[in-house]
Amino acid sequence: MRLPPWPRPGTAGRDVALAGVALAGGLALLGLGTHLAITPRPGVPTAAFLPSLVAVSAAVALRRVATRTGLALGTAALGVDVALGTTLGTALIYTQVLYDSCVYGPPRLWRWLLRGSVALSLLAAVGGVLVFGHWRGVALGVPVVLVGVVPVLTGISVRQYRDQAAAERARAAEERARAEQTARLAELDRREAVRAERSRMARELHDVVANHLGAVAIHATAALSVPGLDREQVASSLRVIRENSVQGLAEMRQLIGLLREPTAGVGPAPGDAVDPAEEATRVRLAELDRLVGRMRAAGLAVRTEVTGGARPLPVGVDLAAYRIVQESLTNALKHGAGEAELVVTYGPTEVVVTVANPLRAGGAAAPGAGAGLVGMRERAVLLGGGFTAGPADGRWRVRARLPTGEPA
Repeated sequence: MRLPPWPRPGTAGRDVALAGVALAGGLALLGLGTHLAITPRPGVPTAAFLPSLVAVSAAVALRRVATRTGLALGTAALGVDVALGTTLGTALIYTQVLYDSCVYGPPRLWRWLLRGSVALSLLAAVGGVLVFGHWRGVALGVPVVLVGVVPVLTGISVRQYRDQAAAERARAAEERARAEQTARLAELDRREAVRAERSRMARELHDVVANHLGAVAIHATAALSVPGLDREQVASSLRVIRENSVQGLAEMRQLIGLLREPTAGVGPAPGDAVDPAEEATRVRLAELDRLVGRMRAAGLAVRTEVTGGARPLPVGVDLAAYRIVQESLTNALKHGAGEAELVVTYGPTEVVVTVANPLRAGGAAAPGAGAGLVGMRERAVLLGGGFTAGPADGRWRVRARLPTGEPA
């Protein structure tokens, strides 16, 4: 036959079980006739001590749910027991009541218990000297110290240890929560950085590859679909295809080189000529003539106009303006009627590029996915500028305003 399991700590069942064990021990001591006999009362029956023993045991059961009530009940039971003759079981159980009051009661309670038990011990010692007329009467305070002061000090020590452990656990939990929050914020920052880098790479890849491949696709389609082309026309289309292929490949190599980690010891030696492919990808707004020349060779009639004083621009503004013009002219080549107008306006604190072209009546010469407009808008917004694109008076108009900072 298996014994029932002992109740778990911190439960009412555990407190009731502890009170039952205390009562059983007190009854055993009472049955053995064990008394402290500080104030013996001859003729008092043993059964007279039972109510106080039961009451002080019940006080143990109340140690968590009603600490103050348990302390009052235990103190009253001890007073009755002392008046009858003071049994050892009741006194020992009362030490548990004092201990529980210090551990589970409010902080103010254990302070009062410490003061009261110390004061009562001193009164007992002084009273012993006065009653017995000898200094050895101080020994009368020893039982009070054992029953009152010792359990109170023990309870205070345990309570302080528990409070310190609870504070350490709370501090550790707070640090863990702070660490988890920091980790979450770091992960969010990492994801945002990855998203921004992916967007930037998408813009660059589109500008580097799609524009050149668009021109290649248009001329390849024309060469295949238009019958009766003479050798000079075929050669012209092939030259445009080759030029855009070489230019796109050069820019792609440069982009791949930027994405790779730099390798120690790898690079041009001092005094060596700059790689033509690398030089070709150092695009600037001041190099629009070369871009316009390629577009004209591809079959787009471009009229250009520059107003304001041309000047060096910040690197980010210079690249963004060039890429926006490049994408706009490529779109005009794919979707327009074969001509476009480019206007670059240098202002004191900004540069404005505008590209307008008539719309093709029969549809686009090459399909598009709209990624170019998204990329142009992102470039302008990242620099704090503005971007608009849409039809107006039968023409498609793109306008980008890019701030350049304080006037020179």
